[in-house]
Amino acid sequence: MEMTSEQQVKHYLACWFLLGKKVLLPREQDAICPRWVFKGEKYSPEFEQCWQRLIEGNNQDSYLEGTEQTIRDLLSTKWEIVDCAKCQMPVPIVSLGSQSNGCPCCDLEFWPNTELPQPKRPVNDQAQINRIREKLSQWGEQE
Repeated sequence: MEMTSEQQVKHYLACWFLLGKKVLLPREQDAICPRWVFKGEKYSPEFEQCWQRLIEGNNQDSYLEGTEQTIRDLLSTKWEIVDCAKCQMPVPIVSLGSQSNGCPCCDLEFWPNTELPQPKRPVNDQAQINRIREKLSQWGEQE
């Protein structure tokens, strides 16, 4: 099993932020959840500010609401991020040892909701438009 990367942890938090989950900061007795997670194809400045706050040394004991794993834990070699079997959302699992609890979706009574789009990674709109344009031009050449 491979180690959880910083990008995987950021994606994990971004997905749960989109569903309204907060990260609890016990040392500061605070909770954070950025209002805007994405701006275009990138994480929003507000999300990036939250991320920087979380990876600071004294805030690495912060954790996602409804979970026990700290940011420090998730960035270690002990954890990896996979899709939950129930809701397909990213969830940390122990790659070494045993795990005590499951997915953060366990306390969301409205989730999973197959009528809503799943939280996803940011999309490069221009690249997507270029792919569509290319497919249309190929389709037009075939006729």
